[in-house]
Amino acid sequence: MTKRASKVFTYHDFDDDVVFTKNQNATIPEGYIWLHQNWFYRVTATVVYWVAVVVSFVYCRLYLRTSFRNKRCLRTQGKRGAFIYANHTQPLGDALLPMLVAVPRRAYPIAEPANLGIPIVGRLLTMGGALILPAKLSQMIQFQRAMNARLDQHQRVFIYPEAHVWPYYTKIRPFPVGAFHYPVAADLPSYSMTITYQKGRLLSRPKQVVYFDGPFMPDKSLPRKQRQQKLHDQIHAQMVTRSHQSNVSFMTYQHQSH
Repeated sequence: MTKRASKVFTYHDFDDDVVFTKNQNATIPEGYIWLHQNWFYRVTATVVYWVAVVVSFVYCRLYLRTSFRNKRCLRTQGKRGAFIYANHTQPLGDALLPMLVAVPRRAYPIAEPANLGIPIVGRLLTMGGALILPAKLSQMIQFQRAMNARLDQHQRVFIYPEAHVWPYYTKIRPFPVGAFHYPVAADLPSYSMTITYQKGRLLSRPKQVVYFDGPFMPDKSLPRKQRQQKLHDQIHAQMVTRSHQSNVSFMTYQHQSH
């Protein structure tokens, strides 16, 4: 793999944060609403969303030079929604990319509460479709209700199971089996979306090439926990295979023992 690294990140564990934002410890405010019924809010959110789609197109297509491979496999998702699992490699790009992938549908990425602390952007996340992970059981009920409503609308839920963004990282980090609770509970298809970085012709920055694979269905012949494990293993293995398409290292990651 060609090396063109411009920055060095050090880490102790694969679940370390290497990028820090203002208000990193932001939490869900009291009275937070996952599924808005107010018509004015919904109209405003729709306008914000489609403006964000235009921004997504400009940022991803022109700045990151994003292109897709095998995206046609998403057409097999069926009459309800689907889950798309991706590696987490861009602070802003990963918030915008799902919108570009989902068009003409809407994208609903699952996001950590810390994202609410990002200046300006954090306030617009919910309007942009983000499903913020709850912190309490009572909130989980609202979160699940909102997710089911979107799936019933034939929309796509995006999940970054690595949780923490590692810019331009070209390998697949371990991620938890629990991230596959959702497709097993809903009995819906899952797809992998593997983001790779490949050499470009003109610029020093690599281009972003995104590979899609699936569908991966929960195996109903297995108990629930084993269904989650099988989905996890299938999707992780597929993403590792696709990650080998990366052929340039733009950032350097160095492991340091505790």
